[in-house]
This record gives sequence, structure tokens and C-alpha cells, in this order.
Amino acid sequence: MERIKRNDRLAALSKLLSASPNKLFTLSRFCDLFGAAKSTLSEDIDILCDVYKRFGLGKLDTVTGASGGVRYRPCMERGEAVAFLQELCKELETPNRLLPGGFLYLSDILSMPDIVRQMGVIIAGQFYDEAPDFVLTMETKGIPVALMTAQSMGVPLVIARRSSKVYEGSAVNINYVSGSAGHIETMSLSRRAVKEGQRCLIVDDFLKAGGTAKGMIDLMSEFNVEVVGTAFVMATAHNANRVIHGEKALMIMEEPAGGKLNIHPADWL
Repeated sequence: MERIKRNDRLAALSKLLSASPNKLFTLSRFCDLFGAAKSTLSEDIDILCDVYKRFGLGKLDTVTGASGGVRYRPCMERGEAVAFLQELCKELETPNRLLPGGFLYLSDILSMPDIVRQMGVIIAGQFYDEAPDFVLTMETKGIPVALMTAQSMGVPLVIARRSSKVYEGSAVNINYVSGSAGHIETMSLSRRAVKEGQRCLIVDDFLKAGGTAKGMIDLMSEFNVEVVGTAFVMATAHNANRVIHGEKALMIMEEPAGGKLNIHPADWL
């Protein structure tokens, strides 16, 4: 095999690792690919670790043991995350974004790939240690940020629907109370979508009273799936009627005063 220069190996390693976030690659695989010794690949990975850390490009984790290797985890420094969200809050504080019922117009923001990608990276960074097997969201507005979270974590995205679809086979349907309106709604998920004993991270766009999120938690209990966390793009502040607790929201919307919105990054950041 032609000898591959270190610069070429580093470029290829960086691309392979970043293209498959949270996927564990064994050193043996890279040794076969580049025709290099494990000691040489270990030095290459050490160099990449330093570069990623210096420029805030994410984190390379090395896992020891016979089945160990290296994996890339997208993450964002706390200061960078706060600065990103502060700029986003300024954009969202535009008065005409406030909708009847205390909701906020987010659809245009949630359609911008670069913005939702960064949201997904911030959320994923809080739940790597929980090791979810998939990310769950409710159609439709939460799908973009849930998808980017799933991509960062290297797990599938599962979407609960408001009605079952014939092309998804048999499904589990539950009724839940919409926390904001108090209406009875239906939530459906294909029996083939998840497996008993898996772990789930719930991600959605907006949290007010939490009725939909509670419905997703109840839906997961029907599958005997453990919910390891709930995360949202936006949550209202000080809602005494909220039916879930322990959630992580990226931004908090205070009660509008005199028609003026007050949105800020969540305190946990």
C-alpha cells in the first residue's frame, strides 16, 4: 500500500469522525484503512484532539478496552452557546412574533438549517451521558431541532403523529390532554418504531403547560421505554399549571409586559 502522509491522514480522520457523530471507530479500522500502526494512529488522534479543543470544534473521546476506539461528539462551549442564544433572543423579541394564547412565532427560525443545527448540538451536549437510543418528537414544528439533535447524537429520530398512517402498520394510540387548551388530543406511534427497554430523549419546539410532552412520556410508558430527558427550544416562565418537570429549554419567554417580549437564554446555560 502507498504510504499515506500524516496531513492526509489527519484530513481523512477528521472527515470520517465528524461525518458520523457519536459513532465509535476502532483503531484497527483506521489501521486497515491507512496502512499505519496503532501507535501512529494514536498520535494522529492526539493531534486532532488538541486542534478540536483549541478551536472549539467539538470533542474527541477515546474509549479504552478491547472494544474501544475513538468517537467525535459535537458540542459547544458554554460561552459560545450563550452568545448564540442571546443573538437569537434579540431576533425573537420582535413584538409581531407574539401570537394569541401567549405563543411565539418560531417557524421561520426552525426552518434555518444552521440555526437548528446549533440548537441540536447544544441539546445533545447535555444528554450524551444519558445514552438515549433515539430522539422522540411530535409532528410537526419540533421535527427540525429534534432531527439535528438526533444527528449530533448518532441515533434515529422517531416522530409521534396525531393519527396513525396505514403505511406504518399497526400503531399504539393514546389520548392526552393538551395543556394549553385543555382539549383531548390523540397521539399515535407505530409499534415498529421503538423497542421495549430502549431509552428515549424527548425534544420539541415549545413548552407551555406541557400537555403534549406529558403525552409523549405516557406514550413511551406504553412501549416500556425509559425517558431520560426532555428538551425544548423555548419554554414559558413560571407556569404553575405545568405538568412536567426537570426539562431543559434553550430559551425562556417571560410573561409579556405591555406588549413587550422578554426572552433570554435559560439559567442552566
